[in-house]
Amino acid sequence: MERDRGMSTDGSSHHLVTSIDRLEAIYGAPFGPSVVKEIDHVNADYRAFIEAAPFCAVATSGPGGLDCTPRGDPPGFVRVKDEKTLLIPDRRGNNRIDSLRNLIADPRISLLFLIPGCGETIRINGRAVISIDPALCESFVFAGKLPRSVIVVTVDRVYFQCSKAIVRSKLWDPATRIDRKSLPTAGTILAGISNGAIGGPEHDRAAPERIKATIY
Repeated sequence: MERDRGMSTDGSSHHLVTSIDRLEAIYGAPFGPSVVKEIDHVNADYRAFIEAAPFCAVATSGPGGLDCTPRGDPPGFVRVKDEKTLLIPDRRGNNRIDSLRNLIADPRISLLFLIPGCGETIRINGRAVISIDPALCESFVFAGKLPRSVIVVTVDRVYFQCSKAIVRSKLWDPATRIDRKSLPTAGTILAGISNGAIGGPEHDRAAPERIKATIY
């Protein structure tokens, strides 16, 4: 067995899991359905979930590090072109384009789809390219606006995640919703980081109209 490496906070190494052998010994074999549910294409059942999802998280990796970004639009905004291909319009954002920068260097991509009220999530791993084909972008026009590009994903693996995380978090339970006013506003965060150079109450006051004007 490969020996574990590293040091734990109490100065010993035996509490750290640094080998696959030890990791598998701790967790045991995967539950049967968790292996069976993974396939290499989008079948009819998985397609139904993807087309019902108004939100997905997009994870990428590149020379600058990892990135995970939210993507959202009306349900079905991620288009299933065929059983091996997904199309994701890149709507207007803040122009950081961290995910797109990563895809230029490393095509690997991972998607997590969430559907309000649904416990299961859909996970997809694959490879992606960035297309600015005029006809393709035109096909994703919304509110009179075209996406600047479309992420074309080739599916390698797709499977559903059971509802345990959603059940434990009570994510869709209205009783768990917090008052947004209990957390710092965007203006407060920006003002604190910039020592008042940007942000502040004016940023927050203008936010609703700014979002309305720039959402697409």
